[in-house]
Amino acid sequence: MEVLQKAADEGRSALSEYESKQVLEAYHIPITRERTVTDEDGLRAAMEEIGFPLVLKGCSSNIAHKTGKGLIEVDIRNADEALDAFKRIVANMAEEDEVLVQEMIKGQRELVVGLTRDPQFGPCVMFGLGGIFTEVLKDISFRVAPLEKYDALEMMSEIKAHKILDAVRGMPAADRDLLADILINVGRIGLENDAVKEIDINPLILSGSKPVAVDALVVLE
Repeated sequence: MEVLQKAADEGRSALSEYESKQVLEAYHIPITRERTVTDEDGLRAAMEEIGFPLVLKGCSSNIAHKTGKGLIEVDIRNADEALDAFKRIVANMAEEDEVLVQEMIKGQRELVVGLTRDPQFGPCVMFGLGGIFTEVLKDISFRVAPLEKYDALEMMSEIKAHKILDAVRGMPAADRDLLADILINVGRIGLENDAVKEIDINPLILSGSKPVAVDALVVLE
């Protein structure tokens, strides 16, 4: 893939969030509508294209975790708020001034999907409860790639919080077929691209029944 080759040629160990999502999108994994901007004119064009509410994030392959560094602003509801947020994020970035403008996905259920390259087994796919509780609860399941659909469906039923995928509190049941496709395709990325060492999609938010990758990181060998 061109984006992976470019990063390898530049000697980078990771892709930016925007680049990471380009990889996901190439494998038919649903991502947020988004674009990168470097100035106020670009920001205005992005606002026009995507609409409100928005999320703005500092975007660079050197930024793995944006929270706590003043590099992410959420629930931006008008042009003035967007411009102020853009200025604050650029001021907090060390060198780069690329800002990711993305639609704000509304959904209360957050999942995590990932890939690690095990020295013995090769690419392994991970699925579990996402968001801020990923590290705390460690409610996850693993399979070695390649995955068949029944593997992916089994992974969903193995986590303790599997009931959040059902119709609950007025929210529709998760689209398990689409979730299964995502897990299968994450495995495919690892199998077909030796340069990919890890993938972290967190959170994968259920927007109604549809899972959408809201943040993503691809780490390279």
